[in-house]
Amino acid sequence: MKKVASLLLVAIAGGAISLGAYTLFLAPEKIELISENAEMPVFQTSNTPVYTPMPGAEDSNFITAAEKTVNAVVHVKNVTIYRGPTSFAEYIFGYEREQRAQIGTGSGVIISPDGYIVTNNHVIAKAAEINVTLNDNKSYTAEVVGTDPSSDIALIKIEADEQLPYLAFGDSDNVRIGEWVLAVGNPFNLTSTVTAGIVSAKARALGRNNQTFLQTDAAVNPGNSGGALVNTNGDLIGINTAITSQTGSYVGYSFAVPSNNAKKVVEDIMEYGNVLKGILGINSPRPDTPYARNNGFNEIDGVYVDGIEEDSGADDADIQRGDIIRKIDDIRVRRFSDLVGYVSTKRPGDEVSVSIERDGEELVVPVILKERQKLNVPVLGLEVKNLTEEEKEIFGVKKGVKIIGVPEGYREYDLKGKAIIEVNGEDVRNIQDARNLFGQLKRYGNNSFTVVDENGDRERIIFQ
Repeated sequence: MKKVASLLLVAIAGGAISLGAYTLFLAPEKIELISENAEMPVFQTSNTPVYTPMPGAEDSNFITAAEKTVNAVVHVKNVTIYRGPTSFAEYIFGYEREQRAQIGTGSGVIISPDGYIVTNNHVIAKAAEINVTLNDNKSYTAEVVGTDPSSDIALIKIEADEQLPYLAFGDSDNVRIGEWVLAVGNPFNLTSTVTAGIVSAKARALGRNNQTFLQTDAAVNPGNSGGALVNTNGDLIGINTAITSQTGSYVGYSFAVPSNNAKKVVEDIMEYGNVLKGILGINSPRPDTPYARNNGFNEIDGVYVDGIEEDSGADDADIQRGDIIRKIDDIRVRRFSDLVGYVSTKRPGDEVSVSIERDGEELVVPVILKERQKLNVPVLGLEVKNLTEEEKEIFGVKKGVKIIGVPEGYREYDLKGKAIIEVNGEDVRNIQDARNLFGQLKRYGNNSFTVVDENGDRERIIFQ
């Protein structure tokens, strides 16, 4: 019996050590969106006296910035309808599950006195109803003006009887590493919460749609999504969006969409109804790949041009493979994320000055940005391109995208060469529509898209 007990104790100890080692050294780090509704455990603090410094100039800046910000940051409640996964009985008998309301919460920032509010797309995605509560506890129903899932920015609007407090966009290009910032939002449903930190990094890439973020160490938690990141002047320099964490709560890193990117998205939605995205049209190897390390690209202080997209601005400007991009306009470029972050603030047709090194010679090349002409859509992984005017005549359509690449799993459907014109009943005008609509496919139930072949014959494809 003693031998059995000893073996049991050894087994338990070994399991605990293994689990602890995995958690400490091997458990993967996760990027968490920060809008989920969660309850926060509350703990009493000790009554040990602590040192309280005299208020200084920076403290008064914090106070001024906080006072300017809290009244312009709102609490956003998203009501969605959940029906549950489709069952066999629904197909046979037409039975439908009872619908249930789910509530998620986040934050938003008033950016105009007439009630325009910027928030994260994931805060209001698939909402049946959006409720906004101001800092003075007045509540309003909000309408969605437009969204851009790729940048995770959404614009909503409320109708108020009075002029509302708002924040002006600052210039995120001028933000400096080490600069003090405040994060204002509603973590864990605690309204008007202010935390302070510094800018830890700029143009931080997280592997999401080539998007870049401001990184800070201001405490950000679930519910802060869509809230304000401001400097000590109270200027809006970012929209708080994500944290990196193994637990789902803040552990020292938080990320915000830079204000210049958010401002551009908002202006596009208000002026054009959708977001216009200009690209330079170059390819650059990731520095952490064996290809980059073997060729020394990971040691280059700049962006190595490894390829040029056909019919892009870089192609027209005769940028060549092997060039090293050092600057774009007045922005120093040290890595690909620096380049992408700046270009994300531009539109097709905008001209930028690209400073490159070619064979030891410094050149400045003017480049007119163009719209991306092809991409891989989410979920299905189809490669699509915008239809030319000639192709629209061939297919007999006025809108749509052409399928030019099909993954192995979908080749049996004979999709290549056809045009997609609708996804779940929504029109597909271009590759941006295709990316957004495929990215919003329903997790449960049926999805469909409509294709047209060169004879004008239409086919509706349904998949789960």
